[in-house]
Amino acid sequence: MKSYKTFFERYLHNSIALCVVLSVTINFIIEAVSRRSVFACLDYMTGSPMTFFYNTCMIFFTFSIAYLVKRRIFVYVIVSLFWLATGITNGIILSYRITPFTVTDLSLLSSVMSIIPNYLNTVQIVLAAAAGVLLILALVLVFLFMPKHKQKINYKKSAAGVLILTLSFIGLTNLAISQNWVSTYFGNLNYAYRDYGFPYCFMNTWLNTGISAPGNYSSDEILGIFTEEELKELTIIPVTNGEKERKPNVIFLQMESFFDPTLMENLHFSADPVPNFRELKNEYSSGFLTVPSIGAGTANTEFEVMTGMRVRFFGPGEYPYKSVLKDKTCETIAYDLKRLGYGTHAIHNHRGAFYGRNKVFPNLGYDTFTSLEYMNSVSKTPKNWAKDGVLIEEILAALNSTESEDMVYTISVQGHGQYPEKKIIKDPAVTISGITVESEANAFEYYIQQIYEMDEFIGEMTNALEELEEPTVLVIYGDHLPGLPISDADLVNKNIYETQYVIWDNIGLDKQDKDLYTYQLGAEVLNQIGIHEGVLTKYHQKHRDDSSYLANLKALQYDMLYGKQYIFGETNPFEPTNMKMGVREIKVERVVEIGKEYYIKGQNFTPFSKISIGGEVLDTIFLGPTVLGLLEEVKPKDVSKMKVSQVEKNNEILSTTE
Repeated sequence: MKSYKTFFERYLHNSIALCVVLSVTINFIIEAVSRRSVFACLDYMTGSPMTFFYNTCMIFFTFSIAYLVKRRIFVYVIVSLFWLATGITNGIILSYRITPFTVTDLSLLSSVMSIIPNYLNTVQIVLAAAAGVLLILALVLVFLFMPKHKQKINYKKSAAGVLILTLSFIGLTNLAISQNWVSTYFGNLNYAYRDYGFPYCFMNTWLNTGISAPGNYSSDEILGIFTEEELKELTIIPVTNGEKERKPNVIFLQMESFFDPTLMENLHFSADPVPNFRELKNEYSSGFLTVPSIGAGTANTEFEVMTGMRVRFFGPGEYPYKSVLKDKTCETIAYDLKRLGYGTHAIHNHRGAFYGRNKVFPNLGYDTFTSLEYMNSVSKTPKNWAKDGVLIEEILAALNSTESEDMVYTISVQGHGQYPEKKIIKDPAVTISGITVESEANAFEYYIQQIYEMDEFIGEMTNALEELEEPTVLVIYGDHLPGLPISDADLVNKNIYETQYVIWDNIGLDKQDKDLYTYQLGAEVLNQIGIHEGVLTKYHQKHRDDSSYLANLKALQYDMLYGKQYIFGETNPFEPTNMKMGVREIKVERVVEIGKEYYIKGQNFTPFSKISIGGEVLDTIFLGPTVLGLLEEVKPKDVSKMKVSQVEKNNEILSTTE
């Protein structure tokens, strides 16, 4: 241990020089990892030297806390590990998806942990856990045995130095922005990380959240966005009682990572991978759909469609589901259609708590939410995602659960990555050619197999709706492109942010092809069926061609979510719904004792149904939709208290029988 102390005393006494060396080295490592190439990092350094310098200064600034404590070496280690860990995590994430690592991802940690087995095998998970344990042990040893700073700290002098450094860094930041070394606007998050560096962009996703107030924010400015006639229409409460013209059911079918792969110029297929979708595009309204993300970000696509709001007005990488919508309601298509008498339903063949949907959807106007935990007979892909075929029965159940018209927002999951680089499907329905790298070819082939099956589901879904014989409009679209090596240059349409949509109907709508943004899609669908309810619906329908279209849209979003809600008369008109999980009622009919074992008989149980007492989940075996078995002993007096809870993968209780 003496040799270590001698080393530190001899070589690390000049802390400023050490911090400079550490900052440059760390910045180089994390940029090389992000770019997966040392040479690409060198190109970045030489091509944007001032940007690299600014990010190095940011890392250097974070070391300044060391001057206020005696355990400086420990602080150096902690700060270095923070930057290396986040930078390396970004590199790993970019190998699985196109969207880089943001602070928002930390808020999604519980959701991410639940799907790690879909990405990593058991050995990789064990190795990662072991590495984490070793890292914690190493930090403990550093804290206990590394020498403290010997000299007495002059806290006034040190604090003054840190303050000067802080003010200097603020000045440098303003200079960097004014000289375009970095930017405050991220039109494309992936490109921003590439151009402005990981440290600046990552910290920006933490400090820059929400929507900034318009410079001239006032009641007159907000209300002035609409004409007087439009404002009168917005205040009229629709009459839903008595005789009225029946409107069609409206179903949104958001398909995970779905697009037409024949748009890739250099790929060739043994058969059409999406024949049903192509036929629908030829017969019904369709077009390109510009989505807010690539490779990931499903929740933000659905947010834009549901609300008519633009995600890019929020902070970079922000998920409104994990920020403002956790405790605030928001105008949505669901709320607007409820005013017209519609039942409103959400369906997702994945975990109900993923992205916090089970807690956010009541703030978006949904009456029911049917997640994977409320479904039976679910087939899985080789990567353990639920196949989409199960959604047909669930959509029909939602439509049949009310006597009124229904709005159903369905979120698919089958096409989800990660796509395996080894061949795991022996006899794919569609084979591909044109990819020379075997691992990429295998990943694409697996993906094509999934969307081929998803396309079959689309065909079966439209057939089922035809047989239902209810007036219906079905909107089908991809939430984003898959997390595969696809660039603008690879596509016929030259835009990796474009998927496609089609509006199927059985009510004789005219074919109206046009390209849209996701935040315009809902208003376009409602416009085609003659519905103009809602502030943002009306805004998109009437003002899409205005020169101030986006500026006013941002102002309305700020007013609704963060401002004084002038557009609603300064009172939020939307109350959270008393949302029910699942459309089928889960019932406990009786408890049966056979020997010393207990069984619960009832209705609509699923593999996620668990016997519970007072909120405590008991060890349960699923024997079928009508029978659950108890695998542990309970006191006889507690038998009458037994209920059935739907428990998701991470042991969160989603609902419990009365």
